[in-house]
Amino acid sequence: MRRFRNVKIVATLGPASNDYAMIRALHEAGADVFRLNMSHGDHDEIRARHAIIRQIERDLDSPIAILADLQGPKLRVGTFARGEEDLAEGAAFRLDLDEAEGDASRVCLPHPEIFAALEEGASLLVNDGKIRLRVTACGTDFADCVVVNGGTISNRKGVNVPDVELPLAALSEKDRRDLEFVCQLGVDWLALSFVQRPEDVHEARTLADGRAAILSKIEKPSAVAKFDDILAVSDGIMVARGDLGVELPVQNVPPIQKRLIRKCRIAAKPVIVATQMLESMIESPMPTRAEVSDVATAIYEGADAIMLSAESAAGNYPIEAVTTMDNVAIEVEGDPTYREVIEASRSANRKSVAGGIVAAAREIAETTDIKAICCFTQSGTTALLTARERPRVPIIALTSQRGTARRLVLSWGTHCVMTGELERFKQAVVNAARAARTGGYATEADQIVVVAGVPFNMPGTTNILRVAPCAEHLIFASDPE
Repeated sequence: MRRFRNVKIVATLGPASNDYAMIRALHEAGADVFRLNMSHGDHDEIRARHAIIRQIERDLDSPIAILADLQGPKLRVGTFARGEEDLAEGAAFRLDLDEAEGDASRVCLPHPEIFAALEEGASLLVNDGKIRLRVTACGTDFADCVVVNGGTISNRKGVNVPDVELPLAALSEKDRRDLEFVCQLGVDWLALSFVQRPEDVHEARTLADGRAAILSKIEKPSAVAKFDDILAVSDGIMVARGDLGVELPVQNVPPIQKRLIRKCRIAAKPVIVATQMLESMIESPMPTRAEVSDVATAIYEGADAIMLSAESAAGNYPIEAVTTMDNVAIEVEGDPTYREVIEASRSANRKSVAGGIVAAAREIAETTDIKAICCFTQSGTTALLTARERPRVPIIALTSQRGTARRLVLSWGTHCVMTGELERFKQAVVNAARAARTGGYATEADQIVVVAGVPFNMPGTTNILRVAPCAEHLIFASDPE
């Protein structure tokens, strides 16, 4: 299914998008990747949604990526005798390990690992940052605090600890069970929550054992501080702005978003911008102007994908939300300023033969009348390097590996086509020309650039670039072998 934009759209599935008709309609409206949120729904529900997506993929003969988003550790206060209490600014409040129900002076925080990491002066944020506490004294089983920002605190509200790196693994026992379950199902990407350090990614990669690519969610200040190391061991990144905006001053988030996107592009790894992109469309068929500008900004910055959460999972207008994103993307990418911004941010840091070849392919495509860059890839690396160049023409990624095709769906501008295993370069040129014609990217009168590696079917061998005609009789005439 051809898209007339390069940025990809990730849509979260949930109660509002739970059957074949709706999920297919979302895909046809523009959703390229479907997110299964492991924080909601049991394994039977997840299995059913996965099966529907794969059925739609077969029916439309179009690769679809599935992203399973692991919940991560959840830090929450205990319960209150009256259900909730009002905390006034300047009041004293204690968090401790006592399981007794809380009151206006204290509540249980059943996470000894938090107390082990706290220091005097550290901040604790409750209920998405609506309540801010500052630690005045602490020990192994308590934290005495002063209320900096007051409000209503109630049962089992979430707690964020922005100032310290917690001695917690990114994977809880639930996450480990969920990871094994979705890997057996056959998802393409695993989104890892609560990443604080590269070691968190190593654990998930070991458990996944090659069955899914690892996407690290950047939602904590410690992850921002160690981003280069986390990026190096990740296959992709999600800029999870909701939690970042809780744990960091909100004005810090836009420059962080821009910086992380730029680094991901240099590394040739896909990056998703997520959280509250079209929040008002949960209840309204029209977005706010500010939301449209937010989506546009992520596209101008060169993000590979933009994501819908509750808008498509639980909102009243899931199809309208996807359509809005699609329309904004097409309009932005048609703006001459978009090309200026994208090309001005292109890095010349190419350190491999493959990187040099795809850069040359982009140069040729943009200085002559080339209709598409067709790259053959086994692992996906050649297509990712081509996407890093952000060419002006479509990228057609041809692969014999269905898993590779599905994972590449997340990557900017990449149109994935399944092909058989090849033995000769002429076969590659013929298959590329057919894919370009069949997909409507070129006619028999046009030319394409073909990038491949010989010997075939071996990752990491990209070493050939050829300008080829799309007409098969011209291919054979120019190369009788």
